[in-house]
Amino acid sequence: MVETAKNVLLIVSALFPIVNPLGGSPVFLALTQGYPTPARRALARQVAVNSFILLIASFMVGTHILNFFGISIPVVQVGGGLVVISNGWAMLMQKQEPDRGHDVQKTVDLQDIFRNAFYPLTLPLTVGPGSISVAITLGANFSHHLGANLLAILATVIGAALVAVSIYVCYGFADRLAAVIGESGMSIVLRLSSFLLLCIGVQIMWNGASTLVHSLFPIAH
Repeated sequence: MVETAKNVLLIVSALFPIVNPLGGSPVFLALTQGYPTPARRALARQVAVNSFILLIASFMVGTHILNFFGISIPVVQVGGGLVVISNGWAMLMQKQEPDRGHDVQKTVDLQDIFRNAFYPLTLPLTVGPGSISVAITLGANFSHHLGANLLAILATVIGAALVAVSIYVCYGFADRLAAVIGESGMSIVLRLSSFLLLCIGVQIMWNGASTLVHSLFPIAH
């Protein structure tokens, strides 16, 4: 259970900065500005459910797709780790929040609230290509290191559920969150989580690189 708890923490720590519901909540609030509070929270709940399903699918199916194309797990760890490092570095060095809602701001309509729950509010506003690639990388990483597949599934479900809950809380209560935290508070949270994401990317890449080195020099291992 300790190992499962560690992996749950790893999933949340890796996905939360990229999904970034804190940074997305002002965009979500702007896109749903004319909605009544119950409708906004219902929409936030649907976006959270969609995000959970998308992340779980990336965790579970991504590894099988890689196996189909004959890509080894250590190679995925190295490549995925580099992607995580790149995302973490870019988020750490950016001067301001990216306008994630600029391209989709005019697509949300009060008459078809839930029609837009998946696109664009879930994909790409909340769970984008970066989140999906990190989920696939973590899924490959866990399947390589965990002895029992049941523990990997449990950690995946719990971690994705926690991320989904954070999405619902940040989006459903975006109006209150913006008033409490403010722009400077959100910036501080983003910087800290970006540095943590950078470190996680280095660790994932090192896991794959060390396995590849040991396969070349099995005696040294």
